[in-house]
Amino acid sequence: MSTGSNGEVQLENEHFRVTKWTIEPGGVIPMHRHECEYVVVPLVTGTMYVTNADGSEIVAALVTGQSYTRSAGSEHQVENRGSDADVVFVEVERLS
Repeated sequence: MSTGSNGEVQLENEHFRVTKWTIEPGGVIPMHRHECEYVVVPLVTGTMYVTNADGSEIVAALVTGQSYTRSAGSEHQVENRGSDADVVFVEVERLS
């Protein structure tokens, strides 16, 4: 079953994991939990819809190159709704 999303691990060592994510229009990264603190670096300007484990929703406005961070323990799914362009970002997880 295709989710319309793809994660490509670009680098992984004992300290960091760097993944480039692409979410196609209508695609979703299914519910997941981040075990580590992480930084997101948007490669496009657009909107993501983030549904948290408690059902609350965040509309995340992405701006190319404008990074943000989230703490370990974040649990959510991420969607690309209502757009005809891919949402693309790099996620940098601090493993240690």
